[in-house]
Amino acid sequence: MSVVCLPRADGTWREHRLGGAPAWRRPSEPIGSRVAFAAAHVVADRFGENVPGARAAVDWETTLAFRRHLFSWGLGVAEAMDTAQRGMGMDWPATEELIRRSTAQAKQVGGRIAAGAGTDHLPAAAADLGTVLRGYEEQLAVVEDAGAQPILMASRQLAAAAKGPDDYLAVYSRLLEQASRPVILHWLGAAFDPALGGYWGSTDVPTATATVLDLIKQHSEKVDGIKVSLLDADHEKRLRADLPAGVRLYTGDDFHYPELIGGDGTHHSDALLGVFAAIPQAASAALQALDRGDHAAYDAAFAPTLELARHLFAAPTYYYKTGIAFLAWLNDLQPAFTMVGGLHSARSAVHLAEVFRLADRAGALADPEQAADRLRVFLATSMGVIA
Repeated sequence: MSVVCLPRADGTWREHRLGGAPAWRRPSEPIGSRVAFAAAHVVADRFGENVPGARAAVDWETTLAFRRHLFSWGLGVAEAMDTAQRGMGMDWPATEELIRRSTAQAKQVGGRIAAGAGTDHLPAAAADLGTVLRGYEEQLAVVEDAGAQPILMASRQLAAAAKGPDDYLAVYSRLLEQASRPVILHWLGAAFDPALGGYWGSTDVPTATATVLDLIKQHSEKVDGIKVSLLDADHEKRLRADLPAGVRLYTGDDFHYPELIGGDGTHHSDALLGVFAAIPQAASAALQALDRGDHAAYDAAFAPTLELARHLFAAPTYYYKTGIAFLAWLNDLQPAFTMVGGLHSARSAVHLAEVFRLADRAGALADPEQAADRLRVFLATSMGVIA
């Protein structure tokens, strides 16, 4: 295998010898031990005017092909989530089209799909709770009409308008009463979106947790589960143990997912993870091993991916989407490294070179030599050298 020279933050270069691509196997039957969604990114139209502030121009054919890729590994797709640049380049007209197109695609191939309903089409500071509620209702109607399972996304507008826990309970209770099928709630921490600090009415996590548990217990028949992205494994373990029977905890913890999904023998987390869009083969292999009860193979598939995940989601965490899109380009799953809103510029060349190295070590490069060729082109453009 060839050698690639990679830049480091101290201004030096290191040699990296490419590894081989593992012989991952697609599942021959549906994965059964856990429910697992990959939160998918969108592929920008490389000929579009995808600059900051412009309306999103999406490469629909490649975006849908990426979802078929995820389905083929036995994963569900969590559509139109923060990974798809909600509030960071994707406007509501493009998002609505994404939900409808992706759900139709899921129906064609028999894939599981859930989609985010939020309030990001409203002004940044909605005037009152009634406006927030109507915004949620509008998007919830789109998701349900398309045929996807709803995910009630955390709302920047609700975080700005709510005066305390009772306001959250009032808005969410009304939405759950209206929902035609059980939904997934969504608790996204400030690391992923600083505007969501103090969600559920308190910056004190135990107090906020009591509020969300109260909501779930009041409406457990309408809650399939809650997706938690606080990057706090101990908190997640406590919360999932307190959930009513039948309500899932979908981990969104891209730092500790192997131990959380594996469980403690009594409780486990299901998965709704952005990192699964970067490592679908390894995630599928781990979950297939779990179905067989082969915990050694489960650990062997996931362990090499953790360093990559923690690098992708390093602070500022909300720019992890850039690394996801970069890996998709390296793996020939999109024709160019470009993103809506110009977000491809959100990570440095040094950071992305490290994404390449860690992805190679994790077996996340389908064709390491081809990926290295693309990396050389990228470094020649961004740093004036060919690695």
